Amino acid sequence: MDDQGRSLSDTVWTQLDRKAGAITELTMRQLRNRISTWVVLGVGILLISLLLVFYIDSIRTNFEPIDNDGDSEDWDNDGYPLGQERIYGTSDYNNAEFPGSSQYVYLGDIDFNDQPRNHYGNHTWVYAWGYFTPTWIDVDAKSPYPWIEPIDWSLGDYICEEEGLSSQPFDNWYASIDRNYCLFENGTYIMFGTVFAGEGEFFVEPGYNTDWGFMTESFFVEKHPKSMYIDEDPINGIDDDGDCLREEYLTEDNNPNDDNRNGIDCDVEWIYDQNGNLVSIQADYNVDEDPDDSEHIGESSHRTFIIGTGKIAFVMILGLFLPLFLALGLVRDESENGTLHYLLSKPIHRGEFILYRLLGYLAIVVSYTVILILIVALITSLIGPGPSIVRLSDYPVWMGIALATILVLTAYGSIFNTVGLVMPKYGVYLCILFGIWEFLMGLFTITIPNASITMLSVSHWAIQIIDAVVMISWSDTSLIQQKADAFGLETGISFFWHPPVHTLETGSPFVALVISVVIIISISIGMIAIGQLIFRNKEIM
Repeated sequence: MDDQGRSLSDTVWTQLDRKAGAITELTMRQLRNRISTWVVLGVGILLISLLLVFYIDSIRTNFEPIDNDGDSEDWDNDGYPLGQERIYGTSDYNNAEFPGSSQYVYLGDIDFNDQPRNHYGNHTWVYAWGYFTPTWIDVDAKSPYPWIEPIDWSLGDYICEEEGLSSQPFDNWYASIDRNYCLFENGTYIMFGTVFAGEGEFFVEPGYNTDWGFMTESFFVEKHPKSMYIDEDPINGIDDDGDCLREEYLTEDNNPNDDNRNGIDCDVEWIYDQNGNLVSIQADYNVDEDPDDSEHIGESSHRTFIIGTGKIAFVMILGLFLPLFLALGLVRDESENGTLHYLLSKPIHRGEFILYRLLGYLAIVVSYTVILILIVALITSLIGPGPSIVRLSDYPVWMGIALATILVLTAYGSIFNTVGLVMPKYGVYLCILFGIWEFLMGLFTITIPNASITMLSVSHWAIQIIDAVVMISWSDTSLIQQKADAFGLETGISFFWHPPVHTLETGSPFVALVISVVIIISISIGMIAIGQLIFRNKEIM
């Protein structure tokens, strides 16, 4: 009962509510009875269905494992893949050098201008240029390097005096000798840049150099299958397969690395900004070098589909497509059909009439988009990657997409309805131009999120809502993006998603979400108010 003792069902306010409900219901009935409405909604369903078909086809495709770093290859065909050769510190470009084979260990050298220029020892001599007086010689020694020929002692001695090399031998050897050594009659050898093993006194010719070291003992190593070096090192900051640490086979020429220069060998350094957001991942060589592509690509492709569908299909296409065909003539068509006089003869304010017409339009399009989003969310959550039967983590993102879509449907509906009031005949052309502008600004927001001009569009703020919700719901999205950039993995997330920009320098996605929602609601309220003001003073013909 009210103050006058009347039933609430008989008050002026409830009578107005009934009129408002009647106008809203009339609007819904009119839209439902139009063939054009069903055509528009059908086109939207067709678009989403096609996207789902592509998604299902791609998500069911078996990903062939990819050797990202190439360490499963066997370039020298010795049966040992490159990854195994790296573990043992051997070369994969010399089939005489393989895991377990004898290796050359450098001990010292005499360089071009060093003094003194003689050295005594029992070594493997490399790049030997000078005079060697032997105590003994290993005639079966092999060269540690494929590009340097060892002495072939089976050819017998080659007497220097007989070949005219007793005087200035290093100036004349290349023109008169077909070997890389010769023997003086006093038992001293001249070595011309060759490799040999033996004990004795070596004098290095001035202007030349000689290295010496020793060859390690060989041992048997079982060959690893190539598949062992595909997807072998998950992204976890650890050298899982040991091809960086090589603790058991370390030599002076085969040290662990510190490519990120943080003072720690064989690690991964994660770089964060002042707001705690991951900026980059810097991994030492051979650490986290070959992650599971199928796992990463499956997850990133799934998220890319959801984000891309939300931004482009729902916000930028359906968000513009539905208002353009359903909201532009909400009041204009009634005026052209002559039914506006009858509707306005009821006890309802003109300004409220516009609001209730928009509510009828929103009841149709919001129900349509929410049902469509729920169907897509259900399908993708059931067949998406992951161990769980249903990916519940996807639903908050879909709710954010639904929120952004509802807001743009409201904003564009208000804008197009107002344009239809101001320009009944030519407003459609202006709305088409406006739609092109909004679509381009949406694309710019996706590709260049920091561009200032995009702030002048509704689509920019709607896309910011999706970016913020993704960052809240999938907090590791930035990590997936950085992993892809750091380790050369393919992903579409870097194109479709960026951290929200408008956070008031807090880096908080919640701030960006609130700001974007408030701005779109303000635009909608402002356009409704403008439409009410124009319609209130408009003469009905």
